[in-house]
Amino acid sequence: MMIVIMQAEATTREKSAVIARAEDFGFKVHLSDGKERTIIGIIGDDRVINREQIERMPGVERVVPILKPFKLASREFKGEDTVFPLGDHTIGGKEVLVMAGPCSVESRTQIIETAIACKEAGAHVLRGGAFKPRTSPYAFQGMGEEGLKYLAEAREITGMPIVTEVMEPALVPLVCEYADILQVGARNMQNYALLHAVGESQYPVLLKRGMSSLIEEWLMCAEYILSHGNTRVMLCERGIRTFETYTRNTFDINAIPVAKHLSHLPVVADPSHATGKWEYVAGAAKAAVAAGADGLILEVHPRPEEAMSDGAQSLKPEKFAKLVVEMRAIAQAVGRDIMP
Repeated sequence: MMIVIMQAEATTREKSAVIARAEDFGFKVHLSDGKERTIIGIIGDDRVINREQIERMPGVERVVPILKPFKLASREFKGEDTVFPLGDHTIGGKEVLVMAGPCSVESRTQIIETAIACKEAGAHVLRGGAFKPRTSPYAFQGMGEEGLKYLAEAREITGMPIVTEVMEPALVPLVCEYADILQVGARNMQNYALLHAVGESQYPVLLKRGMSSLIEEWLMCAEYILSHGNTRVMLCERGIRTFETYTRNTFDINAIPVAKHLSHLPVVADPSHATGKWEYVAGAAKAAVAAGADGLILEVHPRPEEAMSDGAQSLKPEKFAKLVVEMRAIAQAVGRDIMP
C-alpha cells in the first residue's frame, strides 16, 4: 500500500483524477480528508503502478509507501485521531466515554434497573451480553434474542446506545436489529469471518484484544474491519494472560499509549476483565484515563453476589458512581473530560 498526499489547495477534480488512475490499475482506494491535507490510500501490489506518474499528477504533493503491515489503521495513513459519535457523545476526541452495565442480561428487571443506575451515575453507553461465550459449556450462555429485546427496551428508557457481543457471522444481522455497537470478544479477535461480517455491517465495532495477542496482531484484526470501509472501530485493551495469578489477567497499561502512537483509532480500556476483582477495578480504571484511554467499559451489577457471570469483577452502582467522579477529576487533570 502507498498513500498519496495531496496538496492543501488540491481541487476535487484533481483528487478524483488520482482516484480514477488508481482504480484503473485495479487498486482499492480509501480517502481520508484531514483538516490540512487529503490523503488517498492506494491498496494493492504497488509494483504494478508507477509512483512517479502519480507524483507528477496535478495536486499531488508526494507519494509515500506504508511499511507497517496494518495500513488503514496506521498513523501513516491518518495522522489525526479518528472521532465519531456514539449516541449523544463522541469517542476519540477530548471527551472520555464511559460504557457500563452487567456482564450478562439476566432478566428484564435486572437490565433496566442497572441501566437506569448507570445512566444516573454518568454512563454514556449501556453494555450487556445477550450471547455469552463461556469457558465451560455448562455455564450460563446468555438469553439470546430475548436479552437483545430487553437491552433495546433499556435503551428506550435511558437513551443510552447499546454495545453487545456478537459471536458468529450468522448472528450479525440479528444483533444489528437491536444493538448500536458490535463487540468482538477477546476469544473472537482472530475470527476472520466474523471480522469481515462486522466490517460489512458498517456498524461501530468494539474490538477486544485477545488474551495472548500481540499489539500488531490486534491492529491487523482492526485492518480486516477497516478494509470494508467501516471506519468506526474502537480498540479495547482488556488484559493479557501472564504468569500472575492474583488477578484474572494482567492489565497491559502500556498498550494504551502504544496503540495511540501506532494508530489513529480510539482506544477503550476494560479494567473489569483485566483485573477480575472489583477491588482493583477503580485503580486500573483511573490509571487507564491517565494513560490516555478514550473510553472505559465497566461491569456494573446491582447485586453482584447474585450475578450469573462475572459477579466478582462487577461494581455496585454506588461504587461505580463514585468511580465516575474520580475518573472525571483525572480526565480534567490531563486535559480531557467525562461529560455528564
